[in-house]
Amino acid sequence: MANVFENALNQISRAAKLAQIDNEVLTLINSPMREVRVAIPVKMDDGSLRIFEGFRVQHNNWRGPFKGGIRYHEQVDIHEVKALATWMTFKCAVCNIPMGGGKGGVIVDPKKLSVSELERLTRGWVRAMKGVIGPEIDVPAPDVNTTPREMDWVADEFGHPAVTTGKTIAAGGSAGRGTATATGGYYVLETLINHLLLEPEMQTVAIQGFGNAGRMMAQIISRHGWKVVAVSDSAGGVYNPRGLDIEALAKHKDTTRSVQNFEGAENITNDKLLELECGLLIPAALENQINYGNAGNIKAKVILELANGPTTPEADDILRERGIEVIPDILANSGGVTVSYYEWEQNMNKEVWTESEVDNKLKLAMQEAANAVWERKEKYNTDMRRGAFILGLERLQEAKK
Repeated sequence: MANVFENALNQISRAAKLAQIDNEVLTLINSPMREVRVAIPVKMDDGSLRIFEGFRVQHNNWRGPFKGGIRYHEQVDIHEVKALATWMTFKCAVCNIPMGGGKGGVIVDPKKLSVSELERLTRGWVRAMKGVIGPEIDVPAPDVNTTPREMDWVADEFGHPAVTTGKTIAAGGSAGRGTATATGGYYVLETLINHLLLEPEMQTVAIQGFGNAGRMMAQIISRHGWKVVAVSDSAGGVYNPRGLDIEALAKHKDTTRSVQNFEGAENITNDKLLELECGLLIPAALENQINYGNAGNIKAKVILELANGPTTPEADDILRERGIEVIPDILANSGGVTVSYYEWEQNMNKEVWTESEVDNKLKLAMQEAANAVWERKEKYNTDMRRGAFILGLERLQEAKK
Protein backbone atom coordinates (compact mmCIF):
# COMPACT_ATOMS: atom_id res chain seq x y z
CA MET A 1 0.00 0.00 0.00
CA ALA A 2 1.28 3.48 -0.85
CA ASN A 3 2.29 5.62 2.09
CA VAL A 4 -0.13 8.39 3.02
CA PHE A 5 2.04 11.15 1.52
CA GLU A 6 1.97 9.36 -1.86
CA ASN A 7 -1.82 9.16 -1.47
CA ALA A 8 -1.98 12.93 -0.92
CA LEU A 9 0.15 13.62 -4.02
CA ASN A 10 -2.02 11.19 -6.00
CA GLN A 11 -5.17 13.07 -4.95
CA ILE A 12 -3.65 16.39 -6.07
CA SER A 13 -2.52 15.09 -9.47
CA ARG A 14 -5.88 13.43 -10.16
CA ALA A 15 -7.65 16.74 -9.57
CA ALA A 16 -5.07 18.81 -11.47
CA LYS A 17 -5.61 16.72 -14.63
CA LEU A 18 -9.20 17.99 -14.81
CA ALA A 19 -8.52 21.71 -14.26
CA GLN A 20 -6.18 24.28 -15.82
CA ILE A 21 -3.51 24.33 -13.12
CA ASP A 22 -0.05 25.73 -13.88
CA ASN A 23 2.67 23.04 -13.89
CA GLU A 24 4.99 25.22 -11.83
CA VAL A 25 2.32 25.54 -9.12
CA LEU A 26 1.91 21.76 -9.07
CA THR A 27 5.66 21.14 -8.85
CA LEU A 28 5.94 23.50 -5.87
CA ILE A 29 2.83 22.12 -4.13
CA ASN A 30 4.22 18.56 -4.36
CA SER A 31 7.15 19.34 -2.03
CA PRO A 32 6.86 20.70 1.52
CA MET A 33 8.78 23.96 1.90
CA ARG A 34 10.55 22.80 5.04
CA GLU A 35 10.96 19.62 7.12
CA VAL A 36 12.40 19.94 10.61
CA ARG A 37 13.52 17.05 12.85
CA VAL A 38 14.59 17.79 16.40
CA ALA A 39 15.97 15.86 19.37
CA ILE A 40 14.11 16.71 22.59
CA PRO A 41 15.99 15.89 25.81
CA VAL A 42 13.61 15.20 28.72
CA LYS A 43 14.59 14.63 32.36
CA MET A 44 12.34 11.79 33.51
CA ASP A 45 10.78 11.53 36.99
CA ASP A 46 13.34 8.88 37.99
CA GLY A 47 16.21 11.28 37.18
CA SER A 48 17.21 9.58 33.91
CA LEU A 49 17.54 11.50 30.63
CA ARG A 50 15.65 10.40 27.52
CA ILE A 51 15.83 11.83 24.00
CA PHE A 52 12.58 12.00 22.02
CA GLU A 53 12.39 12.66 18.28
CA GLY A 54 10.11 15.46 17.10
CA PHE A 55 9.04 16.67 13.64
CA ARG A 56 7.57 19.75 12.05
CA VAL A 57 6.66 19.84 8.37
CA GLN A 58 5.79 23.22 6.84
CA HIS A 59 4.07 22.46 3.56
CA ASN A 60 2.97 25.77 2.08
CA ASN A 61 2.46 29.39 3.22
CA TRP A 62 1.30 31.20 0.09
CA ARG A 63 -2.02 32.03 1.74
CA GLY A 64 -0.71 32.77 5.26
CA PRO A 65 1.18 31.27 8.24
CA PHE A 66 1.61 27.48 8.38
CA LYS A 67 -1.11 25.87 10.51
CA GLY A 68 -1.55 22.37 11.85
CA GLY A 69 -1.60 20.03 14.81
CA ILE A 70 1.05 18.24 16.85
CA ARG A 71 0.44 14.53 17.42
CA TYR A 72 2.03 12.39 20.13
CA HIS A 73 2.12 8.80 18.91
CA GLU A 74 4.52 5.85 18.81
CA GLN A 75 3.93 5.40 15.09
CA VAL A 76 4.35 9.01 13.96
CA ASP A 77 6.53 9.01 10.84
CA ILE A 78 7.69 11.67 8.42
CA HIS A 79 5.48 10.43 5.52
CA GLU A 80 2.39 10.73 7.69
CA VAL A 81 3.35 14.20 8.92
CA LYS A 82 4.07 15.37 5.33
CA ALA A 83 0.66 14.07 4.19
CA LEU A 84 -1.17 15.76 7.06
CA ALA A 85 0.64 19.06 6.37
CA THR A 86 -0.30 18.83 2.67
CA TRP A 87 -3.96 18.13 3.44
CA MET A 88 -3.95 21.09 5.85
CA THR A 89 -2.80 23.42 3.05
CA PHE A 90 -5.79 22.30 0.98
CA LYS A 91 -8.17 22.39 3.93
CA CYS A 92 -7.32 26.05 4.61
CA ALA A 93 -7.74 26.87 0.92
CA VAL A 94 -11.07 25.02 0.63
CA CYS A 95 -12.58 26.77 3.67
CA ASN A 96 -10.97 30.02 2.47
CA ILE A 97 -8.99 31.03 5.55
CA PRO A 98 -5.66 32.92 5.13
CA MET A 99 -3.38 30.18 6.41
CA GLY A 100 -1.25 27.38 4.99
CA GLY A 101 -0.48 23.81 5.95
CA GLY A 102 1.83 22.45 8.62
CA LYS A 103 1.93 19.45 10.93
CA GLY A 104 4.08 18.23 13.78
CA GLY A 105 4.65 15.18 15.85
CA VAL A 106 6.67 13.51 18.56
CA ILE A 107 7.42 9.78 18.60
CA VAL A 108 6.12 8.88 22.06
CA ASP A 109 3.47 6.84 23.82
CA PRO A 110 2.04 9.60 26.05
CA LYS A 111 0.22 7.02 28.22
CA LYS A 112 3.65 5.92 29.50
CA LEU A 113 4.63 9.43 30.68
CA SER A 114 3.54 11.23 33.84
CA VAL A 115 1.88 14.65 33.55
CA SER A 116 5.11 16.39 34.59
CA GLU A 117 7.12 14.39 32.02
CA LEU A 118 4.57 15.32 29.32
CA GLU A 119 4.87 18.98 30.29
CA ARG A 120 8.68 18.85 30.08
CA LEU A 121 8.42 17.08 26.70
CA THR A 122 5.99 19.70 25.34
CA ARG A 123 8.04 22.65 26.57
CA GLY A 124 11.16 20.95 25.18
CA TRP A 125 9.45 20.66 21.76
CA VAL A 126 8.74 24.41 21.82
CA ARG A 127 12.36 25.24 22.73
CA ALA A 128 13.66 22.90 20.01
CA MET A 129 11.36 24.63 17.48
CA LYS A 130 12.64 28.13 18.28
CA GLY A 131 12.51 30.17 15.06
CA VAL A 132 10.37 27.47 13.41
CA ILE A 133 7.02 28.31 15.07
CA GLY A 134 5.53 31.73 15.88
CA PRO A 135 2.23 33.67 15.61
CA GLU A 136 3.04 34.94 12.10
CA ILE A 137 5.19 31.97 11.00
CA ASP A 138 3.63 28.66 12.06
CA VAL A 139 0.75 28.10 14.48
CA PRO A 140 0.40 24.57 15.96
CA ALA A 141 -2.79 23.04 17.43
CA PRO A 142 -3.89 19.82 19.19
CA ASP A 143 -4.02 16.55 17.28
CA VAL A 144 -3.90 12.85 18.21
CA ASN A 145 -3.06 12.53 21.96
CA THR A 146 -2.61 16.28 22.47
CA THR A 147 -5.22 18.48 24.15
CA PRO A 148 -5.83 22.10 25.27
CA ARG A 149 -3.56 21.35 28.25
CA GLU A 150 -0.55 20.80 25.96
CA MET A 151 -1.44 23.89 23.90
CA ASP A 152 -1.49 25.98 27.09
CA TRP A 153 2.05 24.74 27.82
CA VAL A 154 3.13 25.65 24.26
CA ALA A 155 1.73 29.19 24.55
CA ASP A 156 3.21 29.68 28.00
CA GLU A 157 6.66 28.41 26.98
CA PHE A 158 6.65 30.56 23.83
CA GLY A 159 5.23 33.62 25.62
CA HIS A 160 2.38 34.58 23.25
CA PRO A 161 -1.17 33.13 23.08
CA ALA A 162 -1.38 33.38 19.25
CA VAL A 163 1.50 30.91 18.78
CA THR A 164 -1.00 28.07 19.09
CA THR A 165 -4.73 27.37 18.91
CA GLY A 166 -6.94 24.89 20.73
CA LYS A 167 -5.99 26.33 24.13
CA THR A 168 -8.27 26.40 27.17
CA ILE A 169 -10.54 29.45 27.34
CA ALA A 170 -8.55 30.79 30.32
CA ALA A 171 -5.35 30.76 28.26
CA GLY A 172 -6.91 32.55 25.28
CA GLY A 173 -8.78 29.70 23.60
CA SER A 174 -11.92 30.30 21.54
CA ALA A 175 -15.47 29.42 22.49
CA GLY A 176 -16.65 26.59 20.22
CA ARG A 177 -13.17 25.28 19.37
CA GLY A 178 -13.55 21.92 21.13
CA THR A 179 -16.63 20.96 19.10
CA ALA A 180 -15.69 22.71 15.84
CA THR A 181 -14.59 19.68 13.76
CA ALA A 182 -17.83 17.80 14.36
CA THR A 183 -20.03 20.92 14.18
CA GLY A 184 -18.41 21.97 10.91
CA GLY A 185 -18.87 18.44 9.53
CA TYR A 186 -22.56 18.56 10.41
CA TYR A 187 -22.97 21.96 8.70
CA VAL A 188 -21.35 20.53 5.55
CA LEU A 189 -23.72 17.54 5.66
CA GLU A 190 -26.73 19.81 6.20
CA THR A 191 -25.71 22.00 3.24
CA LEU A 192 -25.33 19.02 0.88
CA ILE A 193 -28.24 16.88 2.12
CA ASN A 194 -30.53 17.73 -0.82
CA HIS A 195 -27.81 16.75 -3.32
CA LEU A 196 -27.04 13.47 -1.51
CA LEU A 197 -30.54 11.98 -1.83
CA LEU A 198 -30.51 10.58 1.71
CA GLU A 199 -34.21 10.27 2.47
CA PRO A 200 -35.29 10.28 6.16
CA GLU A 201 -35.54 6.47 6.26
CA MET A 202 -31.90 6.27 5.07
CA GLN A 203 -30.64 8.59 7.82
CA THR A 204 -28.87 5.84 9.77
CA VAL A 205 -25.24 6.36 10.77
CA ALA A 206 -22.17 4.25 11.64
CA ILE A 207 -19.20 6.12 13.15
CA GLN A 208 -15.71 4.65 13.31
CA GLY A 209 -13.86 6.47 16.11
CA PHE A 210 -15.25 7.76 19.41
CA GLY A 211 -12.59 10.34 20.23
CA ASN A 212 -13.36 14.05 20.33
CA ALA A 213 -14.64 14.40 16.74
CA GLY A 214 -16.47 11.06 16.47
CA ARG A 215 -18.13 11.32 19.86
CA MET A 216 -19.23 14.92 19.30
CA MET A 217 -20.58 14.07 15.84
CA ALA A 218 -22.56 11.17 17.30
CA GLN A 219 -24.14 13.57 19.82
CA ILE A 220 -24.87 16.31 17.26
CA ILE A 221 -26.27 14.05 14.56
CA SER A 222 -28.50 12.09 16.97
CA ARG A 223 -29.88 15.38 18.35
CA HIS A 224 -30.88 16.26 14.77
CA GLY A 225 -32.94 13.08 14.42
CA TRP A 226 -30.45 10.75 12.73
CA LYS A 227 -30.25 7.19 14.09
CA VAL A 228 -26.72 6.21 15.12
CA VAL A 229 -26.64 2.41 14.79
CA ALA A 230 -22.93 1.75 15.42
CA VAL A 231 -19.84 3.38 16.89
CA SER A 232 -16.35 2.09 17.63
CA ASP A 233 -13.08 3.00 19.32
CA SER A 234 -9.61 1.44 19.04
CA ALA A 235 -10.74 -1.69 20.95
CA GLY A 236 -13.80 -2.42 18.77
CA GLY A 237 -17.37 -1.31 18.28
CA VAL A 238 -21.02 -1.79 19.20
CA TYR A 239 -24.04 -2.16 16.93
CA ASN A 240 -27.79 -1.89 17.43
CA PRO A 241 -29.92 -1.59 14.26
CA ARG A 242 -32.66 0.14 16.32
CA GLY A 243 -30.22 2.89 17.31
CA LEU A 244 -27.85 3.60 20.22
CA ASP A 245 -28.48 5.92 23.17
CA ILE A 246 -25.44 8.15 22.60
CA GLU A 247 -25.51 9.94 25.96
CA ALA A 248 -25.67 6.61 27.83
CA LEU A 249 -22.92 5.21 25.58
CA ALA A 250 -20.68 8.22 26.30
CA LYS A 251 -21.09 7.60 30.06
CA HIS A 252 -20.34 3.90 29.53
CA LYS A 253 -17.16 4.81 27.61
CA ASP A 254 -16.07 7.22 30.37
CA THR A 255 -16.61 4.55 33.01
CA THR A 256 -15.16 1.50 31.22
CA ARG A 257 -12.78 3.28 28.77
CA SER A 258 -14.35 1.32 25.90
CA VAL A 259 -17.63 1.43 23.96
CA GLN A 260 -17.76 -2.38 23.90
CA ASN A 261 -20.09 -4.43 26.15
CA PHE A 262 -22.71 -1.66 26.08
CA GLU A 263 -26.07 -2.94 27.27
CA GLY A 264 -28.48 -3.80 24.45
CA ALA A 265 -25.83 -3.65 21.71
CA GLU A 266 -23.82 -6.30 19.90
CA ASN A 267 -20.00 -6.11 20.00
CA ILE A 268 -18.47 -5.82 16.51
CA THR A 269 -15.00 -5.23 15.06
CA ASN A 270 -13.87 -1.98 13.46
CA ASP A 271 -13.69 -3.79 10.11
CA LYS A 272 -17.28 -5.01 10.43
CA LEU A 273 -18.50 -1.50 11.32
CA LEU A 274 -17.18 -0.13 8.02
CA GLU A 275 -19.23 -2.69 6.08
CA LEU A 276 -22.59 -2.25 7.86
CA GLU A 277 -25.84 -1.40 6.08
CA CYS A 278 -26.39 2.33 6.75
CA GLY A 279 -27.13 5.57 4.98
CA LEU A 280 -24.08 7.44 6.27
CA LEU A 281 -20.65 6.12 7.25
CA ILE A 282 -18.38 8.48 9.20
CA PRO A 283 -14.73 7.40 9.50
CA ALA A 284 -13.40 9.48 12.42
CA ALA A 285 -10.28 7.48 13.34
CA LEU A 286 -7.03 6.95 11.41
CA GLU A 287 -5.77 6.96 7.80
CA ASN A 288 -6.30 4.29 5.11
CA GLN A 289 -9.30 2.63 6.81
CA ILE A 290 -11.27 2.36 3.53
CA ASN A 291 -8.95 0.78 0.99
CA TYR A 292 -8.75 -1.51 -2.04
CA GLY A 293 -9.42 -4.53 0.18
CA ASN A 294 -12.77 -3.42 1.65
CA ALA A 295 -14.17 -0.69 -0.63
CA GLY A 296 -16.18 -3.27 -2.57
CA ASN A 297 -17.95 -4.29 0.66
CA ILE A 298 -19.01 -0.81 1.82
CA LYS A 299 -22.81 -0.64 1.98
CA ALA A 300 -23.26 3.00 3.06
CA LYS A 301 -24.82 5.42 0.56
CA VAL A 302 -22.63 8.35 1.65
CA ILE A 303 -19.27 8.60 3.46
CA LEU A 304 -18.39 11.74 5.44
CA GLU A 305 -14.68 11.83 6.34
CA LEU A 306 -14.09 13.33 9.79
CA ALA A 307 -10.69 11.61 9.96
CA ASN A 308 -7.72 12.74 7.86
CA GLY A 309 -7.05 10.49 4.87
CA PRO A 310 -9.33 7.56 5.77
CA THR A 311 -9.90 6.58 2.12
CA THR A 312 -7.15 5.57 -0.32
CA PRO A 313 -7.23 6.71 -4.00
CA GLU A 314 -7.85 3.09 -5.12
CA ALA A 315 -10.86 2.90 -2.81
CA ASP A 316 -12.14 6.25 -4.14
CA ASP A 317 -12.32 4.77 -7.65
CA ILE A 318 -14.23 1.70 -6.44
CA LEU A 319 -16.67 3.80 -4.40
CA ARG A 320 -17.30 6.16 -7.32
CA GLU A 321 -18.02 3.24 -9.66
CA ARG A 322 -20.49 1.91 -7.09
CA GLY A 323 -22.26 5.30 -6.81
CA ILE A 324 -21.20 5.96 -3.20
CA GLU A 325 -20.67 9.69 -2.58
CA VAL A 326 -17.64 10.64 -0.45
CA ILE A 327 -17.60 14.02 1.32
CA PRO A 328 -13.82 14.43 1.54
CA ASP A 329 -11.80 15.20 4.65
CA ILE A 330 -10.44 18.51 3.33
CA LEU A 331 -14.04 19.77 3.32
CA ALA A 332 -15.79 17.62 5.93
CA ASN A 333 -13.35 18.13 8.82
CA SER A 334 -12.24 21.69 8.03
CA GLY A 335 -14.40 23.16 10.82
CA GLY A 336 -11.55 22.55 13.28
CA VAL A 337 -8.99 24.64 11.41
CA THR A 338 -11.61 27.28 10.63
CA VAL A 339 -12.33 27.92 14.31
CA SER A 340 -8.59 27.62 15.03
CA TYR A 341 -8.14 30.55 12.65
CA TYR A 342 -10.87 32.45 14.53
CA GLU A 343 -8.99 31.78 17.79
CA TRP A 344 -5.74 33.07 16.25
CA GLU A 345 -7.53 36.16 14.95
CA GLN A 346 -9.01 36.88 18.41
CA ASN A 347 -5.56 36.49 20.03
CA MET A 348 -3.84 38.70 17.45
CA ASN A 349 -6.48 41.45 17.82
CA LYS A 350 -6.91 40.99 21.61
CA GLU A 351 -10.61 40.23 21.11
CA VAL A 352 -12.99 37.68 22.63
CA TRP A 353 -15.95 36.44 20.58
CA THR A 354 -19.04 34.72 21.99
CA GLU A 355 -19.84 31.13 21.12
CA SER A 356 -22.79 32.22 18.97
CA GLU A 357 -20.56 34.64 17.01
CA VAL A 358 -18.07 31.84 16.38
CA ASP A 359 -20.83 29.39 15.45
CA ASN A 360 -22.48 31.82 13.00
CA LYS A 361 -19.15 32.47 11.27
CA LEU A 362 -18.39 28.73 11.14
CA LYS A 363 -21.79 27.86 9.67
CA LEU A 364 -21.44 30.45 6.91
CA ALA A 365 -17.87 29.33 6.10
CA MET A 366 -18.87 25.64 5.91
CA GLN A 367 -21.92 26.39 3.74
CA GLU A 368 -19.83 28.45 1.32
CA ALA A 369 -17.10 25.78 1.15
CA ALA A 370 -19.58 22.92 0.63
CA ASN A 371 -21.41 24.78 -2.14
CA ALA A 372 -18.13 25.75 -3.85
CA VAL A 373 -16.93 22.11 -3.79
CA TRP A 374 -20.25 20.85 -5.18
CA GLU A 375 -20.06 23.45 -7.99
CA ARG A 376 -16.58 22.15 -8.99
CA LYS A 377 -17.83 18.55 -8.83
CA GLU A 378 -20.67 19.39 -11.22
CA LYS A 379 -18.59 21.62 -13.50
CA TYR A 380 -15.91 18.97 -14.03
CA ASN A 381 -18.28 15.98 -13.88
CA THR A 382 -16.22 14.34 -11.14
CA ASP A 383 -16.40 13.28 -7.50
CA MET A 384 -16.39 15.59 -4.50
CA ARG A 385 -12.77 14.85 -3.58
CA ARG A 386 -11.47 16.01 -6.95
CA GLY A 387 -13.89 18.94 -6.74
CA ALA A 388 -12.42 19.95 -3.37
CA PHE A 389 -8.82 19.61 -4.57
CA ILE A 390 -9.62 21.63 -7.72
CA LEU A 391 -11.08 24.41 -5.51
CA GLY A 392 -7.97 24.32 -3.32
CA LEU A 393 -5.62 24.36 -6.32
CA GLU A 394 -7.48 27.33 -7.87
CA ARG A 395 -7.13 29.34 -4.65
CA LEU A 396 -3.48 28.36 -4.16
CA GLN A 397 -2.68 29.28 -7.77
CA GLU A 398 -4.34 32.65 -7.23
CA ALA A 399 -2.28 33.22 -4.05
CA LYS A 400 0.93 32.24 -5.85
CA LYS A 401 0.26 34.93 -8.50
